[in-house]
Amino acid sequence: MVFDFLKGEFIDVISWLDDTRDTMVWRFERRGNAIKYGAKLTVREGQAAVFVHEGQMADVFTPGLYMLETNNMPIMTTLQHWDHGFESPFKSEIYFVNTTRFNDQKWGTKNPIICRDPEFGPVRLRAFGSYSMRVSDPALFLKEIVGTDGEFTSDEISSQIRNVIVQEASQVLAKSGIPVLDMAANTADLGRIITTAIAPKIAAYGLAIPEFYIENISLPEEVEKVLDKRTSIGVAGDLNKYMQFNAAEGMANPGSGIGAAMGAGLGAGMGMNMAAQAGPWGAAPAAAAPPPPPPPAAGKQWHLAENGATKGPYGDSDLAGLVASGALTRATQVWTAGQDGWKPAAETELARLFALMPPPPPAP
Repeated sequence: MVFDFLKGEFIDVISWLDDTRDTMVWRFERRGNAIKYGAKLTVREGQAAVFVHEGQMADVFTPGLYMLETNNMPIMTTLQHWDHGFESPFKSEIYFVNTTRFNDQKWGTKNPIICRDPEFGPVRLRAFGSYSMRVSDPALFLKEIVGTDGEFTSDEISSQIRNVIVQEASQVLAKSGIPVLDMAANTADLGRIITTAIAPKIAAYGLAIPEFYIENISLPEEVEKVLDKRTSIGVAGDLNKYMQFNAAEGMANPGSGIGAAMGAGLGAGMGMNMAAQAGPWGAAPAAAAPPPPPPPAAGKQWHLAENGATKGPYGDSDLAGLVASGALTRATQVWTAGQDGWKPAAETELARLFALMPPPPPAP
């Protein structure tokens, strides 16, 4: 700001130097002094100066250097009835408006947007992005938004702009008919549609949206997990080989996450095999064949002692034949595993073989 005073009473030079990044409107402070006829007004690039006289919107000055006279103040001249010029000072409020872009403004959906997807059915989407805004009509912006605020920043209007963007973005996304899996590839087109939809409402504030971006469209966490599983199956290709690979990895790394998941993978493979063996859907599985009978328990093996030599081993069937032929008698020394030394056959469990045999004849 530069203040030059003529005779300590009237403002001679009017200008504004903005050293902030968020000021959209700044009111030139008169400090009780009037504006001199013929004063110099400097409007820099990216600015506009709006005169408000007695509560009424008057002249708007674009970038340039002006001498405040009747020939370049037509509206003020009409309001003051200065048909033949004027010499005395006048009092008006002067607002400098920043007409440059205010970049990196953020927008996002607070609540999910319900969309009908042709593949997943009703889904909930969230979206966020950024945009830039600038004042396109300084007089309208003062009238509709700023009012008599002496200093107006971008934060004071950004929330209202976000509400307009979110409302239109919700409708565009819900009516787009684009599958959610294809929305990421169409964010540029969707952004242009949203920009076109919000332009009339933003213009009513004296603003324009020169840039608008959709940075992300996201699905609920549950749906993303399902998509991740579907992607994993697609990457796996041959599921049998995939499960074999997982099992091998699990055995090689029993403490790893793969080893922990091996049981689940094997269980899934067993389930698939059982489903394949069950035949057509809904059909009862075939009855399983009965297990083979267990083999007969093997009997004890016996050894016989005869003339200082051993014979055998003999099974039960062999021993019955030996008894019948007389090769095995009650007095024959026998031994089997687990028995404490050699004993006569009559003193072992083989005594049963002699139950039906007559004892030896008595001596003559």
